[in-house]
Amino acid sequence: INYRIGLISFYLVFAHDKLKPSTNGSFCTESKECLEYELVCKTDEYEVRHYSPTRWVSTDAEAYFMGVGAAMAFRRLFQYITGSNEGGVQMEMTAPVLVKIPEQTRMWEPAVYTLNFPLPAAYQDKPPTPTNDKGCFSVQLYFTEMPEMDVYVRSYGGWMLSVTSRLHAHLLTKELERVRASYNCSYHYGVGYDSPLKLLNRHNEVWYVAEGEPVLEPNPTSPHPIPKVKLQPPTFHPQHFTCSNRS
Repeated sequence: INYRIGLISFYLVFAHDKLKPSTNGSFCTESKECLEYELVCKTDEYEVRHYSPTRWVSTDAEAYFMGVGAAMAFRRLFQYITGSNEGGVQMEMTAPVLVKIPEQTRMWEPAVYTLNFPLPAAYQDKPPTPTNDKGCFSVQLYFTEMPEMDVYVRSYGGWMLSVTSRLHAHLLTKELERVRASYNCSYHYGVGYDSPLKLLNRHNEVWYVAEGEPVLEPNPTSPHPIPKVKLQPPTFHPQHFTCSNRS
């Protein structure tokens, strides 16, 4: 029951009127600013993306289920971008929302989930300090410096629930192990782009951070599309990466 209540709260808070249509025609359609990436390569099972360094606002929540933890954390971050900060700055909702999910969790023990919002381009360098309801510095929120990184990505539709996120994480790791790809196996990211008001053509992702040179199994029948997300924050200069198949 608590799991369902947490999910409902998460969805209701997400559907705030600050979410506005994006100008691009990709899967990131409800935010004015989406995180940029360079598509390095793609197979039928996953793609490799290169991300530049970015700054995020983050918070942690301990819960038995990802949905409950995400709901708790989302409220804090949403309050931050809607004025609970030094100066009362109002910020537009950005995308995607990242949930850092520990890989080793047990059903009878709570886990710590970290929710992250990418800061808008205008506040990447100097974001306003988070405050609580008394106007004091909030110790629950902090800024995360995401480094330059390559990530293995698996996309799926529907709703990003604990079960679906775990399923697609498993399918992605199974494929990465098959091609002998090296990646950080201590956690993965559950990635969401859509509000609950969007019922069709929803887009979610699972990310694993690559370690070393990205690996791609050659697939001559699979096209290499151009990057689907190319909006504002922050300007990044592409660096060439090649995908190789390890023997």
